[in-house]
Parts: sequence; C-alpha cells; structure tokens
Amino acid sequence: MAHRLFLLRHGQTEWSVNGRHTGRTDIPLTAAGEGQARAAGGTLRAVLGGNPALVLSSPRTRALRTAELAGLRVDEVTEELSEWDYGDYEGVTTPTIRETVPGWTVWSHPIPGGESAEDVNARADKLIDRIREPLGTGDVVLVGHGHFSRVLVARWVGLPSTAGVHFGLDPAGVAVLGDERGEPQIEHLNLLPTTED
Repeated sequence: MAHRLFLLRHGQTEWSVNGRHTGRTDIPLTAAGEGQARAAGGTLRAVLGGNPALVLSSPRTRALRTAELAGLRVDEVTEELSEWDYGDYEGVTTPTIRETVPGWTVWSHPIPGGESAEDVNARADKLIDRIREPLGTGDVVLVGHGHFSRVLVARWVGLPSTAGVHFGLDPAGVAVLGDERGEPQIEHLNLLPTTED
C-alpha cells in the first residue's frame, strides 16, 4: 500500500479544556479551537503533499468545522467516526467518575449506557476495512475525535482498542498511518497545528 491514512482530531472545545467526556453532545469549537483547526490545515498540507482521494468526517459540528477550517472537502459524513459513546458519563470528568468508581478510565472500565471497548474495537475495524479500497487510489483523511482516533491508531497496528491509552492526540493533532513493506506503521503521531508564516 503506497498511500497513507491521516487522522485529524477536531480543535479545542469548552469541554475538552475542562476535561468533560464529549461523545454525542454537539458542542462548537472555541475561538482557540478554530485557530487550531486553521493551523492544522497547514500541518496537513505539509505532510499530505496533494489532494486526498477521500475525506470522511464525524457528523459532530466540532469535527465538520475543523475540516472546513483546515481546508478539507468532506466527501462523506459518517457516524462510524463518532467519538466513543460515554453513555451515563457524557459531560462528566474522570475525577468526578472516580469519586464512585476508583481508578476508572475509559480504557479499563465499563461505561454504563455507553460503548464497551469491544464495541469500539469492532467499529474501528469496520471503518479500517472500509477505507482500504480508497487507500489503493490515494491518501485518506478521517476527521474525528480524540479517543476514537487513538483506537484507530491501535487497531491499525494490530493492537486491541484499549492500547489507545498509549497514544496521545491533542486537539487539532494529526496522526499519519502507513506501512513499511506491507507491515502497518505509525509514521507520525500527534503532529500539532503549525502556522504558515
């Protein structure tokens, strides 16, 4: 496979600043997040080297606005790129959850009313399988969210979804996934937005 998969996390939101789990809730980018998204376009142009064959986005406003500000033309909006469904923990911070569930993390504990690690693993695998054909014709860009993008990184290299804990992806960060002689590879992880001055 000669082409690469680019993951772009949406820019900063009010909830990403204060650590509230943001899955299905549709909240806008902050002013800083809009600036990050514009700058992420520069990062993508620097590493992409041309127009992608396919751009998919989560349906959440924060992802779609990030794609727009980064200068991407979204070919399809899909729930497959939605963030991990946090169920009863939507809008709640990890320290608050740990008041009743000591040591809780999204990676290691159940999420009442939300997706399990196995559910997210299966969704990531389905999405990766779906984009393999377009990757045969050119680069693919997925615009989405923090936790789910980290799951995609883990699954790309054959690790379980819970291994996503080991990969960082800041707001408007970019990951570049490819292969070396047929072996899946993480080429770049958490490339941060840069200005084009």
